[in-house]
Amino acid sequence: VQLQASGGGLVQAGGSLRLSCATSERTFSSYGVGWFRQVPGKDREFVAAITFDGKSTFYADSVKGRFTISRDNTKKTVYLQMNSLKPEDTAVYLCAARQNRYEGSFHIPGTYDFWGQGTLVTVSS
Repeated sequence: VQLQASGGGLVQAGGSLRLSCATSERTFSSYGVGWFRQVPGKDREFVAAITFDGKSTFYADSVKGRFTISRDNTKKTVYLQMNSLKPEDTAVYLCAARQNRYEGSFHIPGTYDFWGQGTLVTVSS
């Protein structure tokens, strides 16, 4: 499964961006998808995840109420709407897909089977 993340860029604090994670994989609707972010020298951090059918979503406390994850299985795309951005949201954002359906582990990077290349989000103060 090849994942293509896009939508990153430079935005001022308080602004918004929408990231996309797209694939051509025909079985994409059977995969849960997560967004993670990483800055140099730090561990990969969980941001948000969505189940294969879109019925359940999960968020890190740091983004809850500001970010929204959604998916359109007809377009084989998962979105991350990011509002009220803060300078500490600056990172490379990566999307990942997995077949594991256990909802208690969406925050664990090692449970994902496939990773995209990442898109850079820079939030200026």
